[in-house]
Amino acid sequence: MRIRIACLGAIALGLLAGAACADPFSDLAALPTFYTDAAMSTMKPMAGFKKAWFAMSKHDRRTMTKACNDPAMSKPHAQFCANVLALGGAN
Repeated sequence: MRIRIACLGAIALGLLAGAACADPFSDLAALPTFYTDAAMSTMKPMAGFKKAWFAMSKHDRRTMTKACNDPAMSKPHAQFCANVLALGGAN
């Protein structure tokens, strides 16, 4: 019985830690396509941003839209999130 409880506790802890570490802004390989330079300091114009946005999978767009709706996540990426929300989070 104790082993079962210990195993369930370890699984629950792993699931919670995995969800807490999820940062869609660093996990997606497509993020650099929204910027004009390798340092990711200059955002592409809206036409280029829109093209890169629709090149992403629907799942990635949903993940980004959800992250941009979270004030804590969107604050460091304000310009990016402004463009995402201007597109209406189009899926």
